[in-house]
Order: sequence, then structure tokens, then C-alpha cells
Amino acid sequence: MNTFRLIAAAAVFTLAGAVAHAADKAEKNEARLARRLEGHTAGEPLSCIALLNSNRLEVIEGVGLVYDSGDTLYVARPSDPKALGRDDILVIDRFSAQLCNTDMVRTVDRQDGHFTGVVFLGKFVPYRKQG
Repeated sequence: MNTFRLIAAAAVFTLAGAVAHAADKAEKNEARLARRLEGHTAGEPLSCIALLNSNRLEVIEGVGLVYDSGDTLYVARPSDPKALGRDDILVIDRFSAQLCNTDMVRTVDRQDGHFTGVVFLGKFVPYRKQG
């Protein structure tokens, strides 16, 4: 009986530690995004953006996507930010030259390429450089 309680308590503490670590990581990544947006002003959200250079699309783990078009940064936050994992690669099925919040975004594992999930993006908020 005591062994069961000990195992259950260890499991609870392990889970609590994992949740605290994930929350800490998300908080750090939110701060990273905030630093990236310093000196920019938010505009009206857009359903689609022109994605001319896909190597300017950055995934911020547990937070969202940032597309750098030069003087404007576009930020799209998914409905489930935890779907953007560190070891995932985004596979985007686009139907035009634009990236839209309705496009299918899948994630695959970086190591073995197996499907890990689907990401549902919110609208793209443009942050324009001030002055």
C-alpha cells in the first residue's frame, strides 16, 4: 500500500515539474517574441499574407509563427500553441502564393518524419516598424 502511494506521489510531482517546465518555456518564448516586436506597432489582423520567401518564416515554439517581410512582421498564433513543438517541421499545403489562416498546416517529426499533428492558425497580425 505504501509503495503505491509513493509511486502515485512521484508521478504527481513529475507531472507538476513537466507542466512547470512547459509553462516556463512558453513564458520565455513569449518574452522572445515581445523583444522581436519592440519598435513595431500592431495593425488590423489579416486572413492572408504574401509569402514571398519561406525561409523568413520562423516558428516560436509554443507561441506562434512569425513572418519577416522586411519592415513588417506578421504574427499568427495557433488555436493550440503547444502544437508547435521544438522537434516538429511545418508542412504547409498552400493553394496560392499567399499563406492564409485557412491553409492546412501539418507537423512532422524532425527525426523520423512521422506525422505529429495539425496546427490551426489564427489571423496574421501585422507589426509595422515605427518611424
